[in-house]
Amino acid sequence: MSTASTPGTAGTAVNTADLYDERGDELASVSLQFQSLGGRSHFSGTVRTIRCFQDNALVKSTLATPGNGNVLVVDGGGSLGTALMGDMIAESAVANGWAGVVINGAIRDREAIAALDLGVKALGSNPRKSAKAGAGEVDVDVEIDGVTIRSGAAIWCDPDGILVER
Repeated sequence: MSTASTPGTAGTAVNTADLYDERGDELASVSLQFQSLGGRSHFSGTVRTIRCFQDNALVKSTLATPGNGNVLVVDGGGSLGTALMGDMIAESAVANGWAGVVINGAIRDREAIAALDLGVKALGSNPRKSAKAGAGEVDVDVEIDGVTIRSGAAIWCDPDGILVER
């Protein structure tokens, strides 16, 4: 079980329930019920963060950079009013080596994203595009459902949920 505590271990699917049993209170569990929407059901890595509201310009530009197996956590304020990621941005994430994306908000192009080798957790979907003004912040602490998530922390995601290193 030693690989369970190492995020981003190639070819190893970490089950969050087993990891929590192993590490307990070292990890915070996000209880908000995210949907698993990507083609990769289990994903983990080092966190990068974005805080934005109905504007995906920072999401697009960040996922266009080398991901190195990282996981982008986007705090979209829980808004389902516009999508913060669609299939073209998700394809860019795959091409640039990101392990996954967690969006406290909506995506679009669910069927296309489900076919990609990318972990995606989001609250739901909406076909409506977001603004592209670049409003928001990158690599700041974000809080989702009472759990603080900081850039540089480890994160593990699977169909059971999301665990974050405290």
